[in-house]
Amino acid sequence: MLKIEHLTKTYGEKKAVDDLNLQIKPGEIYGFIGHNGAGKTTTLKAVVGILQFDAGEILIDGKSIRNAPLDCKRDIAYIPDNPDLYDYMTGIKYLNFIADIFGVSAADRQARIRKYADLFELTADLAQPIASYSHGMKQKLAIIAAWMHQPKLIIMDEPFVGLDPKASHLLKGMMREVCDAGGAIFFSTHVLEVAEKLCDKVAIIKGGKLVRSGTMEEVKGDDSLEEVFLELEGESC
Repeated sequence: MLKIEHLTKTYGEKKAVDDLNLQIKPGEIYGFIGHNGAGKTTTLKAVVGILQFDAGEILIDGKSIRNAPLDCKRDIAYIPDNPDLYDYMTGIKYLNFIADIFGVSAADRQARIRKYADLFELTADLAQPIASYSHGMKQKLAIIAAWMHQPKLIIMDEPFVGLDPKASHLLKGMMREVCDAGGAIFFSTHVLEVAEKLCDKVAIIKGGKLVRSGTMEEVKGDDSLEEVFLELEGESC
């Protein structure tokens, strides 16, 4: 579903991402962990085609994000760490705008908006301008928009920040449903307990370099994910 090969991104003399290799298969929830500035967001932005990279290749369902960006973007959805929505739109206009971009039929969009807006208790607020939304409400709207076209691959940067416990629980269930249907999830998080319970596989990045990856059992062994992460963070690069 997603293959990252020798990804390198440099800012001046600093390598934000240094020869990164990862592969995410259909059906996998893959967590991406690292401290602030480790290279997580840079990697995710490169994967979704927002950020150009200096070397390497990114393949989404066998297609190159560099050479076939539109084909790749039809198959993915991206939720950034701070949802940058159109504040002048109402919630419902924004969702219809996203549905229009991806060619979602009237019947499908209505059913999906009804389903997910009800789940996140956002239905009554869809007629209000996004400018009036709290951060948590904007996050919920961004999640609904990401699920609108049933993407094969969903990329999320700190998706649980700003969500209340009920919304977080709902999102976890939605993530698993995507993977059970043959899709894949790649997301960054600082909430290590969530990653440990939710992820099939996890990768830890430090200073732009991949320091450990694999199944949760392979990465953490008999320790907790938090213990492993702190141990790796304490080691010199």
